[in-house]
Amino acid sequence: MAKFKPLDDRIVVEVLEAEERTAGGILLPDAAKEKPQRGTVTAVGPGKLLKSGARADVTVKKGDVVLFGKYAGTDVSVGGQEFKILKEGEVLARLD
Repeated sequence: MAKFKPLDDRIVVEVLEAEERTAGGILLPDAAKEKPQRGTVTAVGPGKLLKSGARADVTVKKGDVVLFGKYAGTDVSVGGQEFKILKEGEVLARLD
């Protein structure tokens, strides 16, 4: 696994694969698959730098499964693996 550290309030997410079948069991071709909108957090930055000089805590942690917007973040490839770098504010929810 590639190691890199996001800055400020950014997080690195390993995007989970799109569903290959519908709820009814129909197999989807690659062209019909929805863009995945959830992934596992693999790295977390130190938090946003506040005017006071302190850092705001990041509410997600490594290993959390999160939901994000369809076009949120930046797609990157590091060491042959695909990741998405998001600002914490682009995370819509954390799955428990």
